[in-house]
Amino acid sequence: MWGCVRGSDLKRAVCAALFAALAATSSAWAEEPAGDVPQRVVSMNLCTDQLALALADPSQIVSVSHFATDPSMSVHWKQAEDLPVNFGRAEEISILHPDLVLADTWSNPDTIRMLRTLGIRVEQLPPGTSLPEIRGRIETMGKLLGHPGRAAKMLADFDARLAAIQTPAPGLKAAIIGPSGYGYGPRTLEGQILEMAGFQNVVSGPGLDWGGRLPLEDLVMDRPDLVVVGGSQGGTGTSRAQEVLAHPVLRDLPVVRGLRDASWTCGAPAMLNAVGQLATLGRKIEKEKLTQ
Repeated sequence: MWGCVRGSDLKRAVCAALFAALAATSSAWAEEPAGDVPQRVVSMNLCTDQLALALADPSQIVSVSHFATDPSMSVHWKQAEDLPVNFGRAEEISILHPDLVLADTWSNPDTIRMLRTLGIRVEQLPPGTSLPEIRGRIETMGKLLGHPGRAAKMLADFDARLAAIQTPAPGLKAAIIGPSGYGYGPRTLEGQILEMAGFQNVVSGPGLDWGGRLPLEDLVMDRPDLVVVGGSQGGTGTSRAQEVLAHPVLRDLPVVRGLRDASWTCGAPAMLNAVGQLATLGRKIEKEKLTQ
């Protein structure tokens, strides 16, 4: 509770949402399930996979995307191993006779159009990056699957975990860069994870809300306290785009490699694993600065 009083605006907003969620969950749990519960659900998107696998009854899901079984991308890969996978094609999905297909806003429009022409219900969920969007996706998924109570509990747990994360004092700067020196701006999921962990994102400013190529010279001039590089394999490889991440100038920066794993992939409760890791790093950096 004391952390809610003394925390940042983001922390106080999370605490307020937590208290509201706790007040609402008892009635929500009593209502489960709601409406017509779909019995044959197909997910054709990695992030709808993750929420569906967490909220649906196992018997409801008849297929998930082929990414769902990849441990580097899916936190529920073990759960997905026993399910048939799809590659987002209308032909393979339609023969499964689904009564609900879960897709993303950016899923293949030809597939969406064909499925709807065949009379198959398709629900497209917008990608979630900000906290309100992430919370909205969870709530919507619970309603679509007929399990609003489970979604309410997931939201309450999410808010409680986020409120409990101890972040460093404001002032630490960080950047997340990928192949070709691409930097992730504040509107991206990566940028939101940085903010939740208590860091100021150096990839910001006009035209960089969603990120963009960040010259390494600019990165050095920004003097970040932390640079998160690449993905789960450390961020270096054989392509020219990956070679940027092995540039000698990065040796003089506080670079961390191999930190980004499946918990960074989607706006879902697992992302709090990434937030917690970054917050812990931030407190360590903060402590080291105090002793210098």
